[in-house]
Amino acid sequence: MAQQLQRARESRLRREVGLVPLTFFSLGSIIGSGWLFGALYAAQGAGPASLVSWLVAGAGIVLLAVIHAELGGAYPTAGGTARFSHFAFGGLGGYTVGWVSWVYSVALAPIEVEAALQYAANYLPWLMHTSGGTAVLSPAGYAVAAVLMLAFCVINAKGVRLFAETNTWTVWWKIAVPVVTILVLLLVAFRPGNFTAAGGFAPEGLKGILSVTASSGVVFALLGFESAIQMAGEARNPRRDVPTAVITSTLLGVGVYLLLQVAFLGSLSFGDLENGWAHLGFVGEFGPFAGLASALGLGWLAFVLYVDAVISPAGTGLIYTGTQARLLYAMGRDRFIPASFGRVNGQGSPLAGIVCGFVIGMLIFLPFPSWKQLVGFVTSAAVLMYAPAPIALVALRRSDPDRPRPFRVPAAGVLAPLGFVMASLLIFWAGWTTVWHLLAAVAIGAVVFTISQALLPAADRPWLDWRWSLWMWPYFAGMAALSYLGSFDGRGVLPFGWDMLAVAVFALAIYAYALSRPLPRRIVRQYVEEADGNA
Repeated sequence: MAQQLQRARESRLRREVGLVPLTFFSLGSIIGSGWLFGALYAAQGAGPASLVSWLVAGAGIVLLAVIHAELGGAYPTAGGTARFSHFAFGGLGGYTVGWVSWVYSVALAPIEVEAALQYAANYLPWLMHTSGGTAVLSPAGYAVAAVLMLAFCVINAKGVRLFAETNTWTVWWKIAVPVVTILVLLLVAFRPGNFTAAGGFAPEGLKGILSVTASSGVVFALLGFESAIQMAGEARNPRRDVPTAVITSTLLGVGVYLLLQVAFLGSLSFGDLENGWAHLGFVGEFGPFAGLASALGLGWLAFVLYVDAVISPAGTGLIYTGTQARLLYAMGRDRFIPASFGRVNGQGSPLAGIVCGFVIGMLIFLPFPSWKQLVGFVTSAAVLMYAPAPIALVALRRSDPDRPRPFRVPAAGVLAPLGFVMASLLIFWAGWTTVWHLLAAVAIGAVVFTISQALLPAADRPWLDWRWSLWMWPYFAGMAALSYLGSFDGRGVLPFGWDMLAVAVFALAIYAYALSRPLPRRIVRQYVEEADGNA
């Protein structure tokens, strides 16, 4: 018995993370490669009205973050985004959301490395070459990417304490550089007239604003608040610290990105805008802020930005190497994937998940070789991961009402359905091409699940509780149909405006249907107790 207890303790994550490191997990995830390119791509698609895109995206992400803050404080367990759905909708629902969460998280380290190398190629041109008019990694660049990915794995494998300390120092730098950039540009070269130049404030109208929100790196830049939730199994005081970390990091991230867009728009010269917003760019593709600094003669700032172009994405890649492994850990503990993923090494790190993330990450470089190609897909996967949380919030309040909730969402009866509608619209705005790729990834997850279960003895297979996750399948099918018929990269059968109304009505119908079929309380409590015992 003593040996069994010792093995159980050794298979658990270690609670060694305080409030500041936990906050910096999320903030470091939010401030990554998005700040290097987001302002430029947003301005190209919507002009000065890109500010509205950031406000729309920020409002949606803050709403979803607040909902996750309550869930994270009430149920502080590793891989929380998957566990919330497991508690609320049963095994199959938990696996489905866990798989989508992992697809998003495992793609983040490669996308951040891609951004760092794309930027570095301006002074190390051998990292990239052009293929079909698109800049892609060269063989040498692929080798450098492998070294960076391997470094992330080694730091993570050494344990959460080293991981947290490394990340904390990195994030201090990641905060300082954007703040300095904002202040310098606002003081040196701010031109208010830019906000009505080259076609006016909104040259592409409302549709341009909404398209940019989902597909040009705006929502992508704001993603990441969930990292504190995924790491909650290693927090010392998770009920207090997880909600604080999630909300604080999200508000700081939204504020920084909004000010960066203001500073970027206001610092452009008249020559930059002579060909219109759609053709805005910089010689050598040095990125928006380094390009501005060079044009303004601020060589020192340009140098700092070149350095940050490696540090910021690398810091985010380091975080997601760890968070994707925690999601695999959670699914392994729940027996949805092989049990080896649910174990930790001598340093308390989920080594199998870290290794798996490295292998998959290196494969992701191949079909998606450029930063911009990955952004739309990753953004939609993240929002699909967030989408079930508003339903889970209300379902768990009803099924597990006595659970301590240090933070409670105010007016949840209004904000929860609004959050689900907002998540659905963010997916829809990404366009049909992105949506069908995302649903294909869900289908691949179903195949992985089927194989994993077939390899398990029947007595060891988890409960699927499929009747209580039935709402997910018409939701996926309906979102696919609406996206295909809609005006965002779809067939245009549903005209602009009416298609968004259809998505909102459909989302509310699914929301009501999901809550009408609650998982029985006794099963919810069993799953929660098991998670508490394994934390």
